[in-house]
Amino acid sequence: MSWKHALERKDGPSALIFSRQNLQHQARDAQQIADISRGGYVLKDCAGEPELILIATGSEVGLAVQAFDKLTEQGRKVRVVSMPCTSVFDAQDAAYKQSVLPLEVGARIAIEAAHADFWYKYVGLEGRVIGMTTYGESAPASALFEEFGFTVENILGTAEELLED
Repeated sequence: MSWKHALERKDGPSALIFSRQNLQHQARDAQQIADISRGGYVLKDCAGEPELILIATGSEVGLAVQAFDKLTEQGRKVRVVSMPCTSVFDAQDAAYKQSVLPLEVGARIAIEAAHADFWYKYVGLEGRVIGMTTYGESAPASALFEEFGFTVENILGTAEELLED
C-alpha cells in the first residue's frame, strides 16, 4: 500500500508512523505482526512458563529486550510483552489476555516513560512500574532516562528484587 493510498483509505485504519528517535528495530515474526492489532503481544519468550514478565511500549521496548537478553543469560525465564495499545488489548477475550499475561505470573515490570500509575492494572500489587511520577522535566532524553531509571541496570535491579521475594 502506498502512502497516498493509506491516506485515502476509507475501509479501515491506516497510519504513517515516523519516529525522530533512534530506536532499535525489533524483529517480529508473522504471528507477532498479526498480534500487533490485538493491542499487546508476546515479543520475546522463554521455554515454559516465565518467572518474570516485562511489559513495555514505544521506545521502552528496546530496553525491555536488552534486559530480557541479560536476564536470559543469567538463566532466568523471562517474557517481553509489547503493549502498543492498552485499550485494544483490554478489549480482547480472556483467553488471549491470559496467553499474553498469565495470571499465574505475578512478577511483572512495566516500563513506560509516561505516568506510572496507569500500569499497575497490568503488573498488580506485587509488580513494579518503571515510569514517571513527575511532569515537566526538560533535558536531553539520555540524561532524563538515566535520571528517572530508564536503564537496563535499573530494570535488572528491579527484576532481582522481585524474583527474591
